[in-house]
Amino acid sequence: MKPNPNEKYPIPGYEKEIYVKPTISNPNIVVGEFTYIAASEFESHVTNFYPWSRDKLIIGKFCQIASGVEFMMNDANHQMNAVSTFPFYTLEGWNTETPKAEDMPYKGDTVIGNDMWIGQNALILPGVHIGDGAIIGANSVVGSDIEPYTIVAGNPAKVIRKRFDDELIDLMEKFRWWDKEIEEINDLIPLLTCGDTEKVKAGLKTINSDT
Repeated sequence: MKPNPNEKYPIPGYEKEIYVKPTISNPNIVVGEFTYIAASEFESHVTNFYPWSRDKLIIGKFCQIASGVEFMMNDANHQMNAVSTFPFYTLEGWNTETPKAEDMPYKGDTVIGNDMWIGQNALILPGVHIGDGAIIGANSVVGSDIEPYTIVAGNPAKVIRKRFDDELIDLMEKFRWWDKEIEEINDLIPLLTCGDTEKVKAGLKTINSDT
């Protein structure tokens, strides 16, 4: 039996970890196959996201999202170019109009790559782009873009180091194993779980030369 990306619970008999994609109801949340979260549901982890929101949350395939992770969206923002940040327009009884869109901070879509790991209780701020293979440390606050295969941690999150050298990162980005068929990924698992980076480089080069 092969893995089913449309199965909500990937671990039989355990309901505190789910594949996210088959549970999504909000059309502005797009999640790739086999991305999971260590929780019984996902959408409550996406905050300040309303029916009128114009941004999207886009998450790639095979991502690993720990418990307590929060994706804060653009509607958490308040007007910052006025002398008061108080949101009079959202509250009943105040004589005011809704600010123009250009007067509100807006950082665009939040885009998460493939095969990346977000540690427990991390906070992803609006408009952030996180590259493939990145690792976000527990309790981190991510307010700026993260390059592929980079480890970050802290508040604000800062780069700790690159996971691999530039050659291997380039090979992995070109190989894009997460886009392959399940049968091929199963065959690739020994390579994908190998800690010998030189062996991985050689394997990827061999595969690329055979295709």
